Amino acid sequence: MTVYSGTPTAAPVPPPPPRPPQAAPDRGTGALLGCALAGAAVAVTLGVYARLHHPTGIAVNLAGFSSPLAVKAWLASAAFLLALAQVASALVMYGKVPRLRAPGWISTAHQWSGRLAFLFAVPVAVHCMYALGFQGGSTRVLAHSLLGCAFFGAFTVKMLALTRRGLPGWALPVLGALVFTALAALWFTSALWFFGTFGVSR
Repeated sequence: MTVYSGTPTAAPVPPPPPRPPQAAPDRGTGALLGCALAGAAVAVTLGVYARLHHPTGIAVNLAGFSSPLAVKAWLASAAFLLALAQVASALVMYGKVPRLRAPGWISTAHQWSGRLAFLFAVPVAVHCMYALGFQGGSTRVLAHSLLGCAFFGAFTVKMLALTRRGLPGWALPVLGALVFTALAALWFTSALWFFGTFGVSR
Protein backbone atom coordinates (compact mmCIF):
# COMPACT_ATOMS: atom_id res chain seq x y z
CA MET A 1 0.00 0.00 0.00
CA THR A 2 1.44 3.31 -1.09
CA VAL A 3 0.90 6.31 1.12
CA TYR A 4 0.83 9.73 -0.69
CA SER A 5 2.85 12.22 1.29
CA GLY A 6 2.93 15.22 -1.04
CA THR A 7 1.52 18.66 -0.22
CA PRO A 8 -2.21 18.77 -0.85
CA THR A 9 -3.34 21.16 -3.57
CA ALA A 10 -5.67 23.95 -2.42
CA ALA A 11 -9.07 24.13 -4.00
CA PRO A 12 -9.34 26.82 -6.70
CA VAL A 13 -10.77 30.11 -5.45
CA PRO A 14 -13.71 31.33 -7.54
CA PRO A 15 -13.23 34.76 -9.13
CA PRO A 16 -14.99 37.67 -7.43
CA PRO A 17 -18.38 38.56 -8.86
CA PRO A 18 -18.30 41.36 -11.42
CA ARG A 19 -19.05 44.80 -10.11
CA PRO A 20 -22.29 46.39 -11.27
CA PRO A 21 -21.67 48.97 -13.98
CA GLN A 22 -21.52 52.47 -12.62
CA ALA A 23 -23.67 55.08 -14.27
CA ALA A 24 -21.68 57.51 -16.39
CA PRO A 25 -22.01 61.13 -15.31
CA ASP A 26 -24.79 62.93 -17.09
CA ARG A 27 -22.76 65.45 -19.03
CA GLY A 28 -25.84 66.92 -20.66
CA THR A 29 -27.41 67.80 -17.33
CA GLY A 30 -24.12 69.28 -16.10
CA ALA A 31 -23.77 71.39 -19.24
CA LEU A 32 -27.35 72.60 -18.89
CA LEU A 33 -26.73 73.52 -15.27
CA GLY A 34 -23.64 75.50 -16.28
CA CYS A 35 -25.65 77.38 -18.89
CA ALA A 36 -28.33 78.12 -16.30
CA LEU A 37 -25.77 79.51 -13.86
CA ALA A 38 -24.34 81.76 -16.57
CA GLY A 39 -27.81 83.02 -17.43
CA ALA A 40 -28.58 83.70 -13.79
CA ALA A 41 -25.33 85.67 -13.50
CA VAL A 42 -26.31 87.79 -16.51
CA ALA A 43 -29.79 88.47 -15.12
CA VAL A 44 -28.48 89.45 -11.69
CA THR A 45 -25.73 91.64 -13.15
CA LEU A 46 -28.18 93.56 -15.33
CA GLY A 47 -30.56 94.02 -12.42
CA VAL A 48 -27.84 95.25 -10.07
CA TYR A 49 -26.49 97.69 -12.68
CA ALA A 50 -29.96 99.04 -13.48
CA ARG A 51 -30.65 99.48 -9.78
CA LEU A 52 -27.37 101.22 -8.90
CA HIS A 53 -27.05 103.32 -12.06
CA HIS A 54 -28.49 106.81 -11.78
CA PRO A 55 -31.22 107.12 -14.48
CA THR A 56 -30.53 109.72 -17.15
CA GLY A 57 -34.08 109.98 -18.49
CA ILE A 58 -33.08 109.49 -22.12
CA ALA A 59 -30.84 106.99 -23.89
CA VAL A 60 -32.40 105.95 -27.21
CA ASN A 61 -34.37 108.21 -29.50
CA LEU A 62 -35.14 108.25 -33.21
CA ALA A 63 -36.23 111.06 -35.49
CA GLY A 64 -39.93 111.00 -36.30
CA PHE A 65 -41.03 109.65 -32.91
CA SER A 66 -42.71 111.75 -30.27
CA SER A 67 -40.65 110.45 -27.34
CA PRO A 68 -38.09 107.82 -26.30
CA LEU A 69 -40.96 105.82 -24.79
CA ALA A 70 -42.61 105.68 -28.20
CA VAL A 71 -39.38 104.42 -29.74
CA LYS A 72 -39.13 101.82 -27.01
CA ALA A 73 -42.71 100.67 -27.57
CA TRP A 74 -42.32 100.27 -31.33
CA LEU A 75 -38.96 98.52 -31.12
CA ALA A 76 -40.38 96.14 -28.51
CA SER A 77 -43.37 95.49 -30.79
CA ALA A 78 -41.06 94.66 -33.70
CA ALA A 79 -39.12 92.25 -31.49
CA PHE A 80 -42.35 90.63 -30.32
CA LEU A 81 -43.65 90.15 -33.87
CA LEU A 82 -40.36 88.58 -34.92
CA ALA A 83 -40.51 86.32 -31.88
CA LEU A 84 -43.97 85.19 -32.98
CA ALA A 85 -42.52 84.37 -36.39
CA GLN A 86 -39.78 82.36 -34.71
CA VAL A 87 -42.29 80.37 -32.67
CA ALA A 88 -44.30 79.65 -35.82
CA SER A 89 -41.21 78.50 -37.71
CA ALA A 90 -40.14 76.33 -34.78
CA LEU A 91 -43.53 74.59 -34.74
CA VAL A 92 -43.17 73.85 -38.45
CA MET A 93 -39.60 72.60 -38.00
CA TYR A 94 -40.61 70.24 -35.17
CA GLY A 95 -43.54 68.88 -37.20
CA LYS A 96 -46.19 70.30 -34.88
CA VAL A 97 -48.30 71.75 -37.71
CA PRO A 98 -50.47 69.01 -39.24
CA ARG A 99 -50.27 68.43 -42.99
CA LEU A 100 -47.54 71.02 -43.40
CA ARG A 101 -44.12 69.88 -44.54
CA ALA A 102 -41.21 72.07 -43.46
CA PRO A 103 -39.74 73.90 -46.49
CA GLY A 104 -36.01 74.06 -46.94
CA TRP A 105 -35.77 77.74 -46.00
CA ILE A 106 -37.61 77.45 -42.69
CA SER A 107 -34.44 76.90 -40.66
CA THR A 108 -32.83 80.04 -42.07
CA ALA A 109 -36.01 82.03 -41.43
CA HIS A 110 -36.08 80.74 -37.86
CA GLN A 111 -32.50 81.78 -37.21
CA TRP A 112 -32.81 85.24 -38.72
CA SER A 113 -36.11 86.05 -37.04
CA GLY A 114 -34.44 85.30 -33.71
CA ARG A 115 -31.39 87.40 -34.53
CA LEU A 116 -33.46 90.37 -35.65
CA ALA A 117 -35.72 90.10 -32.61
CA PHE A 118 -32.67 90.27 -30.38
CA LEU A 119 -31.28 93.26 -32.29
CA PHE A 120 -34.54 95.14 -31.80
CA ALA A 121 -34.60 94.18 -28.11
CA VAL A 122 -31.08 95.45 -27.33
CA PRO A 123 -31.76 99.21 -27.69
CA VAL A 124 -34.93 98.74 -25.64
CA ALA A 125 -32.87 97.16 -22.86
CA VAL A 126 -30.26 99.92 -23.09
CA HIS A 127 -32.95 102.55 -22.71
CA CYS A 128 -34.57 100.74 -19.78
CA MET A 129 -31.33 100.24 -17.86
CA TYR A 130 -29.54 103.50 -18.68
CA ALA A 131 -32.42 105.96 -18.87
CA LEU A 132 -34.97 104.48 -16.47
CA GLY A 133 -33.16 102.03 -14.22
CA PHE A 134 -34.63 99.20 -12.17
CA GLN A 135 -37.89 100.57 -10.78
CA GLY A 136 -40.68 99.25 -8.62
CA GLY A 137 -43.10 102.13 -8.30
CA SER A 138 -46.05 99.92 -9.27
CA THR A 139 -46.75 96.25 -9.79
CA ARG A 140 -46.54 96.65 -13.55
CA VAL A 141 -43.24 98.51 -13.45
CA LEU A 142 -41.69 96.06 -10.98
CA ALA A 143 -42.83 93.09 -13.06
CA HIS A 144 -41.42 94.74 -16.19
CA SER A 145 -38.05 95.32 -14.53
CA LEU A 146 -37.84 91.73 -13.32
CA LEU A 147 -38.96 90.34 -16.67
CA GLY A 148 -36.32 92.37 -18.50
CA CYS A 149 -33.55 90.78 -16.44
CA ALA A 150 -35.16 87.35 -16.79
CA PHE A 151 -35.42 87.68 -20.57
CA PHE A 152 -31.73 88.34 -21.12
CA GLY A 153 -30.83 85.66 -18.60
CA ALA A 154 -33.00 83.10 -20.39
CA PHE A 155 -31.66 84.24 -23.76
CA THR A 156 -28.11 83.65 -22.51
CA VAL A 157 -29.00 80.15 -21.36
CA LYS A 158 -30.54 79.30 -24.72
CA MET A 159 -27.62 80.63 -26.77
CA LEU A 160 -25.10 78.72 -24.66
CA ALA A 161 -27.20 75.56 -24.82
CA LEU A 162 -27.20 75.69 -28.63
CA THR A 163 -23.46 75.00 -28.60
CA ARG A 164 -23.63 72.07 -26.15
CA ARG A 165 -24.03 68.44 -27.12
CA GLY A 166 -25.81 65.73 -25.23
CA LEU A 167 -28.53 67.93 -23.79
CA PRO A 168 -31.92 66.38 -23.01
CA GLY A 169 -34.32 66.49 -25.94
CA TRP A 170 -36.68 68.82 -24.09
CA ALA A 171 -34.01 71.40 -23.26
CA LEU A 172 -34.03 73.62 -26.35
CA PRO A 173 -37.83 73.70 -26.82
CA VAL A 174 -38.33 74.57 -23.15
CA LEU A 175 -35.62 77.25 -23.23
CA GLY A 176 -37.10 78.72 -26.39
CA ALA A 177 -40.52 78.80 -24.77
CA LEU A 178 -39.10 80.56 -21.71
CA VAL A 179 -37.40 83.21 -23.84
CA PHE A 180 -40.58 83.83 -25.82
CA THR A 181 -42.75 83.94 -22.69
CA ALA A 182 -40.47 86.50 -21.05
CA LEU A 183 -40.44 88.66 -24.19
CA ALA A 184 -44.21 88.45 -24.54
CA ALA A 185 -44.68 89.44 -20.91
CA LEU A 186 -42.27 92.34 -21.44
CA TRP A 187 -44.35 93.55 -24.37
CA PHE A 188 -47.61 93.29 -22.44
CA THR A 189 -46.19 95.25 -19.50
CA SER A 190 -44.64 98.00 -21.61
CA ALA A 191 -45.60 98.47 -25.27
CA LEU A 192 -49.21 97.34 -24.87
CA TRP A 193 -49.58 99.58 -21.82
CA PHE A 194 -48.07 102.50 -23.76
CA PHE A 195 -50.40 102.06 -26.73
CA GLY A 196 -53.38 101.62 -24.45
CA THR A 197 -52.51 104.77 -22.49
CA PHE A 198 -51.28 107.13 -25.23
CA GLY A 199 -52.77 105.54 -28.33
CA VAL A 200 -51.16 103.79 -31.27
CA SER A 201 -49.03 106.63 -32.51
CA ARG A 202 -45.40 107.56 -32.91
